[in-house]
Amino acid sequence: MKIKYTLIGAAALLAVGAVSAQDLVVKIGHVGPTSGGIAHLGKDNENGARMAIDELNAKGVTIGGRKARFELLAEDDGADPKQGTAAAQKLVDAKVNGVIGHLNSGTSIPASKIYSDAGIPQISPSATNPKFTRNGYKTTFRVVADDVHLGGTLGRYAIDTLKGRSIAVIDDRTAYGQGVADEFEKGVRAKGGRIVGREFTNDKATDFTAILTSLKAKNPDVVFFGGMDAVAGPMLRQMKQLGINAKFMGGDGICSGELPKLAAGTMGDNQVYCAEAGGIEGAGKKSMDDFNAAFKKKFNNDVQIYAPYVYDAVNVMVAAMVKAGSSDPARYLPVLAKTEGFKGVTGTIAFDEKGDIKNGALTLYTYKGGKREELAVIR
Repeated sequence: MKIKYTLIGAAALLAVGAVSAQDLVVKIGHVGPTSGGIAHLGKDNENGARMAIDELNAKGVTIGGRKARFELLAEDDGADPKQGTAAAQKLVDAKVNGVIGHLNSGTSIPASKIYSDAGIPQISPSATNPKFTRNGYKTTFRVVADDVHLGGTLGRYAIDTLKGRSIAVIDDRTAYGQGVADEFEKGVRAKGGRIVGREFTNDKATDFTAILTSLKAKNPDVVFFGGMDAVAGPMLRQMKQLGINAKFMGGDGICSGELPKLAAGTMGDNQVYCAEAGGIEGAGKKSMDDFNAAFKKKFNNDVQIYAPYVYDAVNVMVAAMVKAGSSDPARYLPVLAKTEGFKGVTGTIAFDEKGDIKNGALTLYTYKGGKREELAVIR
């Protein structure tokens, strides 16, 4: 009787099991900082990947005539380059079929060599440093505009629109922060603007009294910060304490829904200006609104910044697998590189020869009443 029970039990398990012997298991890696000061941004990105994976499994996607079951392998890189390369190697060892990430340029760039050496496609939803796609790796892609576009646009905006006359620049010395600050400074100088001071901090700092006091003596009317919202929030609080009434600008790293909370109520209306590397116009706004509502319902959290870009990156990767009829990186990579006209929630996606998105957009924002408010989409 015991043997009979065991056999019946095994048969029942096969009947109701989630995976059949014929299913194709596709492993998608995701890497972002889900610990540390910007864990809220890393979790936002991871949730974007999880949402895409869940939807793909619900649809019953087939690749090469076989039903695919997608698995998400999520790793935490803590926004640290060393931890990032360790996470990348872990995913390579797990034989993932593709990777979405990393969030930061400082982790995406060193990790890109590891993925390239393994022949595994990597799509970053948010790394904006130009160097990310300038190393000649055929496996490297991104779905957002880079810092040349983002920083330069903000620099011109500081002069043309905000009428900045004396501009101070601070960066956090990460690949992202220093890179976007450098491009901002170039944009300012190209418009004949005047940089009155350049200071630096780090991405873990909480006390900016010394550098802000130094800049206050130079009476800037615009302060630009290259870094993330976890540092920008305390910096805004200390600017207020020191009586620095300048406009505050930054790139996509500060451009989150969390920034007002991190600044603890010290942000004035129209004081902070930032740009997100992406943008939705016209009819596309409904798709993004629908995504935001579905995301909120699923995770009980509002989108921070880049979850929609992660979602699109997963779907672009899987669309290439479907078109190639294979999840083997060597077979679908050439198809991914030729992506044209993919309609995502973040807009139409196509890659150039470097793996950069073609005709990338930027969205300029300010904050009013503690809420982010869109100003314009620029291409």
